[in-house]
Amino acid sequence: MNAKSAGDAVEAELALLRQQINAVDDALLQLINQRAMLALKVGEVKQQEGDRPIFYRPEREVQVLKRVQEANPGPLHNEVVARLFREVMSACLAIEKPMTIAYLGPEGTFTQTAALKHFGHAVLTRPLKSIDAVFRDVAAGSADYGVVPVENSTEGVINHTLDGLVHATLKICGEVELRIHHHLMSHLADLTQIRRIYSHPQSLAQCRQWLNRHLPEVVTVEASSNAEAARLAAAEPGSAAIAGEAAALIYGLPMLMENIEDNPNNTTRFLVLGPTAVPPSGQDKTVLLLSARNKPGALFDLLEPLARHRISMTRIESRPSQQGMWDYLFFVDLEGHCDDAQLAPALAELRAEASLFKIIGSFPKAVI
Repeated sequence: MNAKSAGDAVEAELALLRQQINAVDDALLQLINQRAMLALKVGEVKQQEGDRPIFYRPEREVQVLKRVQEANPGPLHNEVVARLFREVMSACLAIEKPMTIAYLGPEGTFTQTAALKHFGHAVLTRPLKSIDAVFRDVAAGSADYGVVPVENSTEGVINHTLDGLVHATLKICGEVELRIHHHLMSHLADLTQIRRIYSHPQSLAQCRQWLNRHLPEVVTVEASSNAEAARLAAAEPGSAAIAGEAAALIYGLPMLMENIEDNPNNTTRFLVLGPTAVPPSGQDKTVLLLSARNKPGALFDLLEPLARHRISMTRIESRPSQQGMWDYLFFVDLEGHCDDAQLAPALAELRAEASLFKIIGSFPKAVI
């Protein structure tokens, strides 16, 4: 076969494949719109529930995502499949009831990225200046849900979030795990021209070794967020910022160095806050707020029912109660939902033993 014949054969095969792709696209379009019509009918049925029907069902979304991942034959990775279906569900929910999601801003923060990963891009995101403001916005009903950071795998817990959970009437409705990549960005041509670097304190800490190795003499300046750091660096000569890709795009900053975080597995966990409790999904987590009675062995006695009922405790954090000297509150993460047959009896015993007992939320585990 000569070169021309071979080229014609390739073009013919490509034309056939493109026709097949077009046919699949047409079928996808029909099926997605069919799903949207069903979502509209679901919304109409929910309107019959009363004055405040619940449109967003976190446990139902997780069940859908888990089901399609288990049924996924490839070659698409499960993470990609989850992202695609999340966006389809987001668009369908938006025609039932558009949602507003408050988050720790400004625009371009990792918290906004986490909010969009969890809810999809069909929601309206509202940037707020502080974690406290997110709690207040959701409690007041100005936003349907809120997203706040709670823990980083390198630097530990976010105390402002834990303190907000102590007095909040809100429930934890979900969690998001986000791999965090930090980039050095600036209008400057190279590293030697940098005189100051803006970033959030957590990000500076997560890049400490890289900064000491490559820019030990450069002044670091703390900013309220990475997005704010990018905004400052974009406006000030001689400045750079450590932030995420979203901030680089929003503020038009070229990335001088990518992925400068010290830990390549650097991950931040975010909480989704809402006004109502979430039913079981089958793969859940429960967060408790506890205080032990003032007696010898109090913490052991408090947690003993968990061990006896074979409940897995995945995390425990203490915070000053602000009620007395050396008096502490404990945040405890457990496997399972508070309504589960195995967990509920243990919680009943724990409630009787604790001087303070509060279920902050039972919610689906994060989906990859």
